[in-house]
Amino acid sequence: MDDDVTIEDEGGPEIQKTPLGNQDLSFLQQTVGPLVAEYGWYLLFMCVGVYLVVQHLSKRRASQGQSSSASGAVQADPNAVVRRQEALEASRRRMQEELDAKAALFRLKQQQLEEEKRQQKIEMYDSMKEGRSYRGKAKTAQNTEEASTSTTVLKPKTDKKPLRSSGFNPLSGEGGGSCAWRPGRRGPSAGGG
Repeated sequence: MDDDVTIEDEGGPEIQKTPLGNQDLSFLQQTVGPLVAEYGWYLLFMCVGVYLVVQHLSKRRASQGQSSSASGAVQADPNAVVRRQEALEASRRRMQEELDAKAALFRLKQQQLEEEKRQQKIEMYDSMKEGRSYRGKAKTAQNTEEASTSTTVLKPKTDKKPLRSSGFNPLSGEGGGSCAWRPGRRGPSAGGG
C-alpha cells in the first residue's frame, strides 16, 4: 500500500507530502535533555516539595473530617456536656472553699501574732516606765515560746576545750601554725637603694 499523496493545484507546481506516521522522538530528546541537564536538581526538589504539600493537605483534610465528626458526637449528647460542666463547677467550688478556709486560718494566725507582739510592746513599755530592764523579759518570753514550740531537747555543750593555751603569745612564734611572725630579710635585695 502506497501512502504517498500527490496534490495538484491548478496552475501551480506539484507538491508532494509524506504521510504522518510514527515519527522519531529525537526532537523531544533534543529539547528536554538540556533542560533536565541544566535544571534537574531544581525539578527534583520541586517535585518532592509538591509531594510533601499534597501529603500535608490530605492529612489536614482527614483530621478536619474527624474533628467535625467528633464535634458532631459532642453536640449530639447535650446532657453529657451539661453533666461535665456541672461536675467541673462543683470541683471549682470545693477548691475555692478549701482555699478560703486556709486563708481564714492564716488570717487568724496573723491576728494572734499581731496581738502577741502588741502585748509584748505593752509589757516593754510598762517595764520601761518602772525603770526595769525590758529586754531581758522580752528575750525570756521568746525563749519560753521557742521552748514550748520546739519538740527537740537541746543538750548544753560541756566538753568544750579551749582554742589555745592560756600562755599563748602570737608574737613569740611558738605554737606553730601558718600565721607566725617573722622579721623581714636584710640585704641588698630588700629595698630600692
